[in-house]
Amino acid sequence: MSQREWIEKDFYADLGVSSDATQEDIKKAYRKLARELHPDRNPGNSQAEERFKAVSEANSVLSDATKRKEYDETRRLFKSGAFGRGGFSGGGYPGAGGQTFTSDFNIGDIFGGGGGADGGLGDILGGIFNRGGRSSRPKRGADVEATTTLEFRDATRGVKIPLRMTSPSACITCHGSGAQPGTSPKQCPQCKGSGIVSRNQGAFGFSEPCDMCRGSGSLIENPCADCGGSGVQNRTRTINVSIPPGVKDGQRIRVPAQGEAGLRGAPAGDLYVTVAVKPDKVFTRTGDDLNLTVPVSIGESVLGTTVSVPTLDSRVSLKVPPGTADGRKLRIKGYGVPHKDGSSGDLLVTVKVVVPHDLSGDALEALKAYAEAEKASGFDPRSGWAGA
Repeated sequence: MSQREWIEKDFYADLGVSSDATQEDIKKAYRKLARELHPDRNPGNSQAEERFKAVSEANSVLSDATKRKEYDETRRLFKSGAFGRGGFSGGGYPGAGGQTFTSDFNIGDIFGGGGGADGGLGDILGGIFNRGGRSSRPKRGADVEATTTLEFRDATRGVKIPLRMTSPSACITCHGSGAQPGTSPKQCPQCKGSGIVSRNQGAFGFSEPCDMCRGSGSLIENPCADCGGSGVQNRTRTINVSIPPGVKDGQRIRVPAQGEAGLRGAPAGDLYVTVAVKPDKVFTRTGDDLNLTVPVSIGESVLGTTVSVPTLDSRVSLKVPPGTADGRKLRIKGYGVPHKDGSSGDLLVTVKVVVPHDLSGDALEALKAYAEAEKASGFDPRSGWAGA
């Protein structure tokens, strides 16, 4: 297949999406068509097989943001006539004003060979036609997004969770090779395993994906019956994801090589897990510090006391000094959010003085006596307040 034939393909039409479709739209369209056209569902249907190949080729370009941009730009240049009626022609290049550059025309100015700061059109076509010896072997699989909800304390301490998901994965029959068990893919005789071939057109030479192996560098003579030679099949699997200590609400965790499988043994994409953390009834969080409120009585705040307060894993004793005011914060070092290096933040305890609403008997009489004694001592809680 020539470069022009390749570029003149309408990958958007192949997937049934518009040229301004989002990446998510492209992914959904491809998955739907791939399921409908898969050879396993259409045995002996050559038309469905060709459509399946076309859809797969379209997805390989449009699902890659860089290749899609190169494809769009190059198609725009072709449609605008930037290469003239003859496409890649050695006979001349039509300028914007109708003049033709011949002997003074430097092909390097277009294809980036002139040594300028910009790569020119060579940067665009190079990514598509693999100029410079770059292979067009199947790329890694797509990344996968997932969400999980954790209890506050599990997120703070760290936890391992089983995540059940359905996505394209390496075929368990052929282990992703695409070849029937007991057989192996053969090196493509046309490109010698490189995935690219050189073509000459006039005075110029170009490299393009090998049309025999479709750029993979290998041929499968006996395709795996379960995956149709793709090396990939949709299946439901359970992945054990380790959530590190101290993960925050909304944080994304990357799990390498657990995304969609690459075609015919290419590396898998990554799995990104977004964590939603539930609020806790006792603790709140500020950075790596944990916060909680402990209630004390008036007598305890005045005279001082020792109270038992919870931590993530147990309880510890906290000394409340005599004369502790309502709202005072006391720090317990090392009982906050764990760090990856094994250290931890602190536990900040806010003292809340609880005032009794109904007193009677000895407690009421004692409080009255205290109030008189307090007044006699000269203590005035509003001394200097509001101009007093």
